[in-house]
Amino acid sequence: MRLTISVTIMILSAFFMSSCNSLINRMTFHPDRDALPAEQLPADVQEVFFETGDGIKIQAYYLEKPLSRKILIYFHGNAGNISHRLPDLINIHSFNINVLGVSYRGYGKSQGKPSEDGIYIDGAAALEYVTRVLGYDMGNVVVLGRSIGASVAIHISQDIDLGGLILITPLTSAKAYARTTGLGLISSLAGNAFNNIEKIGNVVCPTLVVHGNKDNIISIEMGREIFDRSTAEKRFAEIEGAGHNDLSTIYRGMYW
Repeated sequence: MRLTISVTIMILSAFFMSSCNSLINRMTFHPDRDALPAEQLPADVQEVFFETGDGIKIQAYYLEKPLSRKILIYFHGNAGNISHRLPDLINIHSFNINVLGVSYRGYGKSQGKPSEDGIYIDGAAALEYVTRVLGYDMGNVVVLGRSIGASVAIHISQDIDLGGLILITPLTSAKAYARTTGLGLISSLAGNAFNNIEKIGNVVCPTLVVHGNKDNIISIEMGREIFDRSTAEKRFAEIEGAGHNDLSTIYRGMYW
């Protein structure tokens, strides 16, 4: 009888956790499948594909600088797809660095359906593609993550001697974010999701955190908490007046 009760509790717990994870994923990810046709891409932008460890085909844009041996991997926010970040990729490319912009599973032409675990797998596959297929040395790889992309960037940068990590408007954790949005007790349902504050201490490469001080989506206090918890060589860049989505446009002078 006790065994039956224990098994029932385990099943119900697993079902509850699965439902919570599904809810978090639905609330977090807002993908757009409508990517630019390859023939409409700017001349310097190549559309490439690579496969993840769980067999998902991922779309990415590769902007090459043949005389540079450094590359930046770009992980975007939770909405749209990588084609909407072309202006940012092109700006980064202008600093004489190669760029790989990644569209997560379920975004653009990438296969699959987005989830927290899934985008971490995508991030790891992008790093492997850059080092094993494109041939860049790990020390010449910079990883940049913006908003939810910062979670991917932190996750894959743990305990690796990368060239650098750039975090644009990072959150500390899903639970803390839920509390700041007034969800109160419901925030506990977020569990351990997007727990960047626990992972950042495992990052050993030089780290730059960038945040606007008028960000009303992910507060600058979260960026500061991530920065404070980091034990790597680090720098914090506060952009006066900037919000969450206007850093690289309205405040482009300070941002770039």
